[in-house]
Amino acid sequence: MPIRVYNSLTQKKETLKPLKKGKVGMYVCGITAYDVCHLGHARAAVNFDVIYRYLRQNGLDVTYVRNYTDIDDKIIKRSQETKMPWQELTQRYIAEYQEDMLLLNVLTPTLEPKATDHIPQMVEGIQKLIEKKKAYEANGSIYYSVRAFKDYGKLSHKNIEELEAGSRVEIDETKKDPLDFALWKAAKPGEPTWDSPWGPGRPGWHIECSAMSTHYLGMPFDIHGGGRDLIFPHHENEIAQAEGTGSKKFCGYFLHNGHVNINAEKMSKSLKNFKTIKEVAAEHTPEVVRFFLLSVHYGSPLDYTEKNMQDAKAACDRIYLLEQRLETIPPAKKAGPPQPKGELEKALAKSLKDLDKKFKTAMDDDFNTAAALGAIFETVRLYNKYLDARGGETTPFAQWARERWEAQRECYHQALGILGLKSSDYFAQWKKAGAQTKKIEVAWVEKKIKEREEARRQKDFKKGDVIRGELSGCGVELKDRPDGTTEWHFR
Repeated sequence: MPIRVYNSLTQKKETLKPLKKGKVGMYVCGITAYDVCHLGHARAAVNFDVIYRYLRQNGLDVTYVRNYTDIDDKIIKRSQETKMPWQELTQRYIAEYQEDMLLLNVLTPTLEPKATDHIPQMVEGIQKLIEKKKAYEANGSIYYSVRAFKDYGKLSHKNIEELEAGSRVEIDETKKDPLDFALWKAAKPGEPTWDSPWGPGRPGWHIECSAMSTHYLGMPFDIHGGGRDLIFPHHENEIAQAEGTGSKKFCGYFLHNGHVNINAEKMSKSLKNFKTIKEVAAEHTPEVVRFFLLSVHYGSPLDYTEKNMQDAKAACDRIYLLEQRLETIPPAKKAGPPQPKGELEKALAKSLKDLDKKFKTAMDDDFNTAAALGAIFETVRLYNKYLDARGGETTPFAQWARERWEAQRECYHQALGILGLKSSDYFAQWKKAGAQTKKIEVAWVEKKIKEREEARRQKDFKKGDVIRGELSGCGVELKDRPDGTTEWHFR
């Protein structure tokens, strides 16, 4: 089955047909490096990381380019506010972002270019636009003449007469038309500048991405990605810049991820309603944060609420609790599946057999991670039902089923970037997160549990109950089994 993607340009699903057989060029707009990143940035990074992973898993050679904007109005403003040199400021937040990506198990793209390393490519592109009469000079600045590009609006599907200057489109009296946007900004006192044929200045925001994407991937290339808020004006302007030079097509497929909402509003720095990546990961663990970001199709809005985060945790718990149970089953001694006996074994065998197909069908359908996870959880449900009925007995089928699941889980881990932890490491992450929230030490909790175990062995049940109450008051819940308290967690 071919991979189908929703193309924002045509507003329909299309079969992904790479321009070069076996190869895919993908460019995704990265961060503007002036502040720490929030969950909205994480969503774009994680979703396109999964697309990158899955394309490679399907045997495609992917050149994945994700840029850093390291010169911009916001960067200059923050530099002036903090008295920190702009180069130092951007390097600091690029490093912060890279730490965030490592935390969320996001693979490093093939290339991570910075805007300021590609000024010559931008200048060359601007010169071509001037030659094609798509751009003009005004007081040392260069503007793109939007009305000179007849296809303007084809990505956002807006009529040019209805368009207004959008986010980061600067209103300037020197422009011939309010819709025109800056390709090159004339130098201002105290701002960083570079030489150009039009005098010292710096590039506008939009020109960097069309210059860098085509520099590394050629033109046209296969996939351009980013957040839905970039459709207009940023990606619309990229098309105008690239195709305005006379080329017929900039890119084949535009993929856009939905927003992360908090309190019914888009999470953003301007609204000051954001949660940083490190904050959310510390509170909910990186594994659960990544799972949460994949729990909804990438193109749909995603609501950040405490309930949704707890639901994501509960879902992850189910998988890792299954892992914990499977660790008690020894490896299979014989290769190949034994004949399943009884309805539960037959149902589980069929589910394990069908899971790969269901997973691939979901991912081939516009990288539908929500449906892929749904298929996994159906198998997890049957597996737990089977283990409950098995009563601890080790059988050839149980051994085979364990190995089959482990092989499949590794495949899904490679595609989704989750489900790769040992159960002990996963639950240790949660204990650490809970301890930070409750402001107590994991070692203290485990010491108290040992004291309670000793009291119970000594038949001092009153002391055991006192310790249990003390732990409960700190938000610790214990799970007693016949062989002792083997599990505990924070409420």
